[in-house]
Amino acid sequence: MPPAEDSSVTSTTTRKQRKRFKRKVSIKVKRIAEKTKKRKEKANVTPLVTKYWLQRYDLFSKYDVGIKLDEEGWFSVTPEVIAACQAGRCAGAGVVIDAFAGVGGNAIQFAKVCHRVIAVEIDPKKVALAIHNAKIYGVEDCIDFIVGDFFQLAPFLKGDVVFLSPPWGGPSYKTRQDFTLDLLKPKDGHSLFQAAQAITPNVIMYLPRNVDVLQVSELSWLSSPPLDIEVEENYVRGRSKGITVYFGDVAFQQIGKIVN
Repeated sequence: MPPAEDSSVTSTTTRKQRKRFKRKVSIKVKRIAEKTKKRKEKANVTPLVTKYWLQRYDLFSKYDVGIKLDEEGWFSVTPEVIAACQAGRCAGAGVVIDAFAGVGGNAIQFAKVCHRVIAVEIDPKKVALAIHNAKIYGVEDCIDFIVGDFFQLAPFLKGDVVFLSPPWGGPSYKTRQDFTLDLLKPKDGHSLFQAAQAITPNVIMYLPRNVDVLQVSELSWLSSPPLDIEVEENYVRGRSKGITVYFGDVAFQQIGKIVN
């Protein structure tokens, strides 16, 4: 007569098998859910922004945590690594004004290293997205979001640095051999710079990679004496993305040096 099985051993083995099975099912369900979420998300991406969706982690490293963008935001937000470098130039500054905040890419990076950020954006829907994205990065309490027109608000704003990343006119800017300052929106580059300069001589401009650099450099002569100026080419994964121009005390600053 064969020996009787130890029921306690059998029970323990069965429980372990059930736990392993449940874990496998749970992992499989999560993977299916993630794939379904990505398929739905990609289905909602318009043809215009498909290539930007493929670069989503370059735009926001925390994209999967719940970052939200509108169509324009996909092709107008500054890639995160570039935004971080721009912010590093004014680390420790009291107040940075982001004149065209969009969905918050630059404001978030400034808020990480500066005491206060004033983020101005004329589109209330974009402001709602920017607030949501700032919460994901945990910096919403460091940013004052304002729905309004920068040109109308500029005379009443005070800050140590003004950041200008105005609309470039959409992806079609790439088709031009030379992008001139009059093509910027909502006003030409000279008007933009003069409005910012009335607040502070420390100005940062993020512009298309094909911008007329000589024309941009002439902006420094709008001050007396002329402002210091530095032109920096910006790359992500070896590809040129834009040009950042630093005026005033932020020109030739070492990353992390405090702007007074």
